[in-house]
Amino acid sequence: MAEFVWEARARTGELRKGSMEAESEDAVNQRLRGQQLQPTKVKKKGKAFRLQFGSGVKATDLVTFTRLFATMIDAGLPIVQCLDILQGQTDNKIFGAVLRDVKANVEQGATFSESLRRHPKVFDHLYTNLVQAGEIGGILDTILNRLAAYIEKAVKLQRQVRGAMVYPSIVICVFFAVLTVLLVFVIPGFQTMFKDFGAKDELPALTKMVMAVSQAFIHNILFVFLGVVALFFGLSYANGTPRGKRTIHKTLLGLPVVGNVLKKIAVARFTRTLGTLLSSGVPILDALEIVAKTAGNVIVEEAIMYARLKISEGKNMAGPLTETGVFPPMVVQMVGVGEQTGALDTMLNKIADFYEDEVDVAVGALTSLIEPVLMVGVGGTVGVVLIAMYLPIFSIAGKIKAE
Repeated sequence: MAEFVWEARARTGELRKGSMEAESEDAVNQRLRGQQLQPTKVKKKGKAFRLQFGSGVKATDLVTFTRLFATMIDAGLPIVQCLDILQGQTDNKIFGAVLRDVKANVEQGATFSESLRRHPKVFDHLYTNLVQAGEIGGILDTILNRLAAYIEKAVKLQRQVRGAMVYPSIVICVFFAVLTVLLVFVIPGFQTMFKDFGAKDELPALTKMVMAVSQAFIHNILFVFLGVVALFFGLSYANGTPRGKRTIHKTLLGLPVVGNVLKKIAVARFTRTLGTLLSSGVPILDALEIVAKTAGNVIVEEAIMYARLKISEGKNMAGPLTETGVFPPMVVQMVGVGEQTGALDTMLNKIADFYEDEVDVAVGALTSLIEPVLMVGVGGTVGVVLIAMYLPIFSIAGKIKAE
């Protein structure tokens, strides 16, 4: 879908302007006429270059907006007035512009959920579908409070994982930086010194091996750099193709230790999202489709869609989930109990609470395992280089003393 900018006149003669995502100009014209507006100008919006990562709206901004919006709706304020107040209060200019556009579309007759769908980078599929369920059921304030709680828990889960990866990432970067300095500057200096002392041919085997690695690295440093860049872009390209993405995600789930943590994260996200959707009145087939899209892993997504297909054929959820082999037996059994008792949403939220705690423990254990491995690897590599360089010095010093 493309984005179009438009101008139209209302029945009162007032000239209005705005933007809209649609498949064609005809679709824009038809939608405007449906809103009792006579289009005068419709033009496809050109894409201006803008360096921006993500939506430009933080999760904390979204949580604050959602909670305040729920409070205002509960107090009986009209949606347009709520949006007008909140877009003036936010410090995020991008979010403010989004809320102004949402307000303009609501004023033109669109529903709140339809207006939110115009900004999928800010309000995802889950958010807009829950809002729509709240509008239909007349419980928008309740749904918004659930959404805010869901986003907060999802952000907490992301922070746990990212926080665990910060220290290992820094150590690995520092290790490669130090190793590069040793190979490019330090070792060649020792090599020149050994040559000046005439001990080049009498060096220990370890020293010769380290110096050979240094020379190979220096002579091929451009190819090493290009290889790293090629590997990065190759993985990015593969992750952009269905087959490559599936292979990468399957490999990650199969990794020792790391794969177990990723499975727990997937289970926590699946149960929390599905539980929130079902407790908000979203039909189970629609809920499973939304959950699959937000799974974050192709293998998990395929498993959820398989379960959805079997449910549409009249089966329960526990059986198909067992057949996929992705979800742990305990989770499947608890889902089965939830189906039998008619409290599936409550059971899913309990599973989510349990697995979010499990993720916290698993991430802590993974960090505790990674740290000593990294320290041994870094210390061992640097130690080998230093020993290799200082062994000949002791030999040369002995010869000088003997003379």
